[in-house]
Amino acid sequence: MRLISLLLFLCATTVGQAEPEPTIRICDDTGCSDRPRSTTTFNPNADVNPEAERRLAALKEKAEKDPRAAYDLGLRYFRGDGVRQDSYQALQWMRDAAERGDRKAQTAVGKLYLMGLEEMGSDPAEAEKWLSIAAGRGDKEAKKLLTQASTAKKDEVAYRRWVDTQRQYLREYWQSRYTYRWYWNNNGWYYRDDY
Repeated sequence: MRLISLLLFLCATTVGQAEPEPTIRICDDTGCSDRPRSTTTFNPNADVNPEAERRLAALKEKAEKDPRAAYDLGLRYFRGDGVRQDSYQALQWMRDAAERGDRKAQTAVGKLYLMGLEEMGSDPAEAEKWLSIAAGRGDKEAKKLLTQASTAKKDEVAYRRWVDTQRQYLREYWQSRYTYRWYWNNNGWYYRDDY
């Protein structure tokens, strides 16, 4: 009798329970999607390219010693070339190169602060600092940007209008105007002597 009561109880409690959903909602930095429960949802090595990781590690090692390599690494992060695009890392490596005296990086950092970068707003005072340093070292682009920024900054409305018109060209300018100084060959990074 106890056995029959137990079976009746178990049947009654399981009848009202719903079957688990066949999918599960997974959200990551690319968005949300419904995936089957029976599949693997996370594989940290799925998109890892060992050769690309080795190249990046080697360039970071160079960048810690040579500001020209830090400039290149910042440019690669800005473009997403061989690395995941990351404006924060781009600015960090560019600024590191600028602080160690790389004139091209000083101009680039000045331009980034002048125009703002994605989520980062512009900082005219910081921009003028870096552009002045680069212009003082003979960089023609920095002189031109410094003059334009100073003129536009006298009138806040004109300054914002100037930045807005310049910002639309900024990304394509970064993609084509600035060139890399380091290249990968025979399992190592080499500085371009013709730069």
